[in-house]
Amino acid sequence: MFGLISDMLANDIAIDLGTANTLLFVRGQGIVLSEPSIVAFDRTHKSVIAVGQAAKAMLGRTPGNIEVVRPLKDGVIADFDVAQTMLRELIARVHPRRRIVRPRIVVGVPSGITQVEKRAVREAAMQAGARAVYLVEEPMAAAIGAGLRIQEPGGHLVVDIGGGTTEVAVISLSGIVQCRSVRTAGDEMNDAIIQYIRKHYNLLVGERRAEEIKLALGAQDGGRQRPRTIEVKGSDLVSRVPKTITMNEDEVREALYDCISTIVETVRTCLERTPPEISADMLDNGVTLTGGGALLTGLDEIIRKETYLPVTIAANPLSCVALGVGALLDDIDLLERVALDD
Repeated sequence: MFGLISDMLANDIAIDLGTANTLLFVRGQGIVLSEPSIVAFDRTHKSVIAVGQAAKAMLGRTPGNIEVVRPLKDGVIADFDVAQTMLRELIARVHPRRRIVRPRIVVGVPSGITQVEKRAVREAAMQAGARAVYLVEEPMAAAIGAGLRIQEPGGHLVVDIGGGTTEVAVISLSGIVQCRSVRTAGDEMNDAIIQYIRKHYNLLVGERRAEEIKLALGAQDGGRQRPRTIEVKGSDLVSRVPKTITMNEDEVREALYDCISTIVETVRTCLERTPPEISADMLDNGVTLTGGGALLTGLDEIIRKETYLPVTIAANPLSCVALGVGALLDDIDLLERVALDD
């Protein structure tokens, strides 16, 4: 009886704790919040100024006393105190403290997470107001969120390209059969674009602008007679004055070549280590792309050419992990099967 009352009084929460963005899913409501995983605080007064989108808008534009921090690196907590502050603020937005019972929280984490990193995530969620914390590997959550039938005895290959990590996993019977994780993902792609522009144009651009270039032109295969272009504004490294150049999609594809190659090689390695019975299923089920990196133009075609497998981009690639951990709030049996041990 008490358990039933508790469920009525507390709205359980599922969190996609991503390097680039954090999404919150509230049971019975769906995804209610999506914010950049960024915190801005005043070092002089030791106070938080902004969390999420408001903090992202400050990147590269702050005076000396204000620091903008990304508490997660490569998919895991790099700054515990700042991550705890961010979680507490975001959870408070969707679960006010006036509620009688604290919520259960399910958090999506990278598959290669260590015991120390697990403990950091659990403690951060508990300190932010949870009464119980479950950790679920992101590839598993992404597969559930993409609508794959993970409980059946058939192999599914999921490639989840986030901000800090790319997770490649073969899933069957509600378990991960084979998994490879590489810390080459959205952030490294942004850095590759920054370095390319610096090398070829002596122009310095920020992370936000690099991300805009990546999403606008992406990894599109050549074949157009007139490649798409974009104007890029930055600071000239020689004269130190503002400058504008024009980049085309061929240049962006060249800048991203090494990152894309690493992801494709990770997919191939995962396939090579998969049992032959499950590998045969891939011919029918193919590859499912999730995460923000799935939006890169032409990436699905590149993987298709390299693996000879059908490739599908999930319907809501940015939301797959959040939708997956959110679905587990209503299926406690499956949650207990896929949740990581303490």
